[in-house]
Amino acid sequence: MASSSMDGSIPTMDEFEALLSTTDVELLKRAWRSEKASPEILRYDTDLVSRLTEQIQLMEETVEEKSTSGADPLSLSLYQMDLDRTLFLLRSYLRVRIQKIEKYMFHIRKTDELWNRLSKGEKDFTSRKGSSNLHAYAYRYYASLVFESNEFSCCRCIEDLKQHLEESVLSKLPENYQSVEKQSVISEEDDMVPEPRLDTFVLCRSKEYLSGIQLEDGPVDDRSKLFEMEPGVLYFICYKSIKPLVESGKIDLL
Repeated sequence: MASSSMDGSIPTMDEFEALLSTTDVELLKRAWRSEKASPEILRYDTDLVSRLTEQIQLMEETVEEKSTSGADPLSLSLYQMDLDRTLFLLRSYLRVRIQKIEKYMFHIRKTDELWNRLSKGEKDFTSRKGSSNLHAYAYRYYASLVFESNEFSCCRCIEDLKQHLEESVLSKLPENYQSVEKQSVISEEDDMVPEPRLDTFVLCRSKEYLSGIQLEDGPVDDRSKLFEMEPGVLYFICYKSIKPLVESGKIDLL
């Protein structure tokens, strides 16, 4: 039987699709796509990850219950597929973030805007001391967020990486070239710290009509022109031009 809305009417297809688009799995899928497409790390969605972790635990209990109670194999397989899909999305979302942190950790640590986008666990991952194997630690870290293990509160990746570089390379160079962050002592900026390329072009879609977008690419004469975006239309545009709109959630990256 078709369900009805609060006023007793049968929901339209648009209303049904709107409802589906607000489920936690769909919200996670959006966050995952945006994180993969964005050149810089985006804000960690603490509430969403927390809700999904609870849902995953409930789904695991349901699958275990059905498997021991002799439930219909088809029904059990559907529950398991739903669980596997959610776990894949969550792990992939966390893994993409850890890869960015590993690549840009020095830049993130010194940039308040980016540092404040990390979760508490990600800050611990970046700031504390422990294993020097960053990739192994990263895998264990993002898995811990799903399974709520607390064994990762003791890793200081920045210090470990600095120590590794100093012992393996920098200590063998002339004194003026032993900095982890600068090419030489005369460098005015941290020119050895990799930063995300904000001039990267991304595929995106707006959720609403947007106007007054300042283009950050193309001929200099064209940059004074303001750009408009229609909802639901795909655009290929410089990330820097839409950066604030991505952060505010008005634009999804694809």
